[in-house]
Amino acid sequence: MMLSQNFSLEELTKSSTALRLGINNDPNADQMYSLRVLAETILQPIRNHYSIPFAVSSGFRSHELSAAIGSSPNSQHGCNNPGEAAADFEVPGISNMDLCYFIKSCMNFDQLILECYTGGNTGWVHCSISDQPRKELLTYDRTQGYRKGLLEK
Repeated sequence: MMLSQNFSLEELTKSSTALRLGINNDPNADQMYSLRVLAETILQPIRNHYSIPFAVSSGFRSHELSAAIGSSPNSQHGCNNPGEAAADFEVPGISNMDLCYFIKSCMNFDQLILECYTGGNTGWVHCSISDQPRKELLTYDRTQGYRKGLLEK
């Protein structure tokens, strides 16, 4: 099932951990709706802007999958609240900092997190949606944790 022109439900629910552990990672109807909104309002516009195919490295996570990988039970990857969804991704050949600035300037997001960035196309971008978007900008690295803003280091 396609959620947008270039993004499928299968892609946004794919998990090697879920497959390996036999965990059901199928979203319900409300969660599928939120994933469609994420694909249409965040992922597809990025794909259209850069004209570069990219894959989501982490999308929807069921409660059981979140627990298995040590993710927060409140993570927006779980689409726990109506209108919430999240994805982790990067666009090949595009600096993740530049990608964040594009999202910041053009899109209505809830959280935008530059994760594990050390320059260029390192790390990844986490972007979430919500019915009441906060437009929160964060940087995460394993030594300093979460910090406000999009930071180089």
